[in-house]
Amino acid sequence: MTDPRPEIDLKALVRSVPDFPKPGILFRDLSPVLDQPEAFAEVQAQLAELARATGAERVICIESRGFLFGAPLARDLNLPLSLVRKPGKLPAAVDRVSYALEYGEDALEMHHDAVRPGERVVVVDDLLATGGTVEAACKLVEGRGAVVAGVLVVIELVALEGAQRLRPRAVHSLLKY
Repeated sequence: MTDPRPEIDLKALVRSVPDFPKPGILFRDLSPVLDQPEAFAEVQAQLAELARATGAERVICIESRGFLFGAPLARDLNLPLSLVRKPGKLPAAVDRVSYALEYGEDALEMHHDAVRPGERVVVVDDLLATGGTVEAACKLVEGRGAVVAGVLVVIELVALEGAQRLRPRAVHSLLKY
């Protein structure tokens, strides 16, 4: 049996934007992928395959571009969805983790009741660079007693060693640069 999905070169669609958001950073822009419904569908299909393989019981997605991929993934897999957001954006009781990123510092929050102890979750974001943001999200999940069954990202910037930082958690990326 052959794969009915069309052959789409996702990597060719990703736009490289030099010096954004500041000089010296080469930003990998997924907007052209989102602009083509077939390409976006292919990304979602690949993420769904990876998520199914982890035995995930919940999808956690990280503000803001992680929402673009995590929300449809949760819907496609019929799994509950929880959000990890920047401070002050969630209305109920939250847990917070501060972290360093490649060009500054920030914090993330998750509702205190967003996961259950022992629940297997996948953490979804658009891009993995140094791993600080994803690590903070994983700490929020693990701090509530849930298990990070896998980290799913569309793009991984391999030279920045974010996947190594997240060990022993399994990191799955669709595109590596």
